[in-house]
Amino acid sequence: MADEPKMITHIRNMVIYFMRHGRTNYNDLGLCNDDPARDVHLTEAGIEQAQSAALALRDVAFERIIVSPLPRTYQTAEIINRHHLVPIEVHADLADIRSGFEGMPVANYFAAISSDPLRKRVNGGESLLDHKQRVLRFIDWLKVQEDKTVLVVAHEETMRVFVAYFEGNVSDDRLRDIHVTNCEYRHYVLHCT
Repeated sequence: MADEPKMITHIRNMVIYFMRHGRTNYNDLGLCNDDPARDVHLTEAGIEQAQSAALALRDVAFERIIVSPLPRTYQTAEIINRHHLVPIEVHADLADIRSGFEGMPVANYFAAISSDPLRKRVNGGESLLDHKQRVLRFIDWLKVQEDKTVLVVAHEETMRVFVAYFEGNVSDDRLRDIHVTNCEYRHYVLHCT
């Protein structure tokens, strides 16, 4: 009897830089935003942050930049991309958490979910755990992409999930303890098949 054919799985690595967008007018005002139609844009400080990050990353050989549907991530990516001239792609799973508090103070959102910060959904929004599952779905999507080096520009809530996933040992109830400043970036290696 002939030996069964063996499945050969090719494992490769992707280097991913994850970055939070630059400072925005809504950051200054302390307001929630997950609606791409709202006028939320980088401030002068946010533009300077993105320019500084662009200089720091100018020698990285990005093949693609992936952003959320919210304009502040695309605006940040365009500044970074001046040194790379690679495609910028929008991916819906990178959107900021849908808080249910569009245009309202972030403090009101936190007060509304304080009884169960992980699972509470308010005003038709999603919970932190709903958001986490969406971001994990994005990571699964990345695993089947062919790129060797990519930049992902997203939001602090989304960055928390990336940090917890790649650095490990972060329980769900500690996600909000992870803080990522505007245009802060981290890079990791993703094992792909």
